[in-house]
Amino acid sequence: MAYRILADLVLTLHFCFVLFVVFGGLLALRRRWVASLHLPAVVWGVLVECFFWACPLTTLENSLRQLGGESGYTDGFIDHYVSAILYARISPQFRITLGLLLIGLNLLVYWYVFRRRFSPLSKME
Repeated sequence: MAYRILADLVLTLHFCFVLFVVFGGLLALRRRWVASLHLPAVVWGVLVECFFWACPLTTLENSLRQLGGESGYTDGFIDHYVSAILYARISPQFRITLGLLLIGLNLLVYWYVFRRRFSPLSKME
């Protein structure tokens, strides 16, 4: 029972991390220091997805589920939880397009954040 609860906690943490990777750039609009956490998280997320690396949180969750008597899952977190729900009926090309749009959105947000930070008007604040 305890292993299942721990696995669910890891799942929740993992989901929060994915949300932070996706939307953390928007937090940087209000709190600039968030960028120092968000940018490495984005790099990690992109590397894991692009190079099909095993995420340690997925490995930990699966191990805890197996210790708790469950079977775990063989695919990654995104494929198992997110893709099955959000992307069930869209093509892989459209998934790539959504990923590129997400990267583009983050680039725009950070361009705005850094432009605002280093503009002459920001020195007057």
